[in-house]
Amino acid sequence: MAFVVGVGLLVLVLEMVLRYGFDNHALDWWPQPHGFIYIVYLVATANLGFKVGWSLGRMVLVMLAGVVPFLSFWAERRVAGETEARLAAARR
Repeated sequence: MAFVVGVGLLVLVLEMVLRYGFDNHALDWWPQPHGFIYIVYLVATANLGFKVGWSLGRMVLVMLAGVVPFLSFWAERRVAGETEARLAAARR
């Protein structure tokens, strides 16, 4: 989900550059689907956070990673690695 939100955020940045920099409205339809995708990301992050026992602060930080371009990609790799390590340790 973080990867999808990251790509969606980059498309949103492109939409804003086109709209405000070049008066091009080709991607005017994108902000609403992007908002929906971000809400799905928030729910998925909360679901994962509750299942693995994150603190509320950590959940909020991971959720906020979806509003900074490229940060969601980094956060996804870090969270996925940590979660996989916890699952592997739990299987032993």
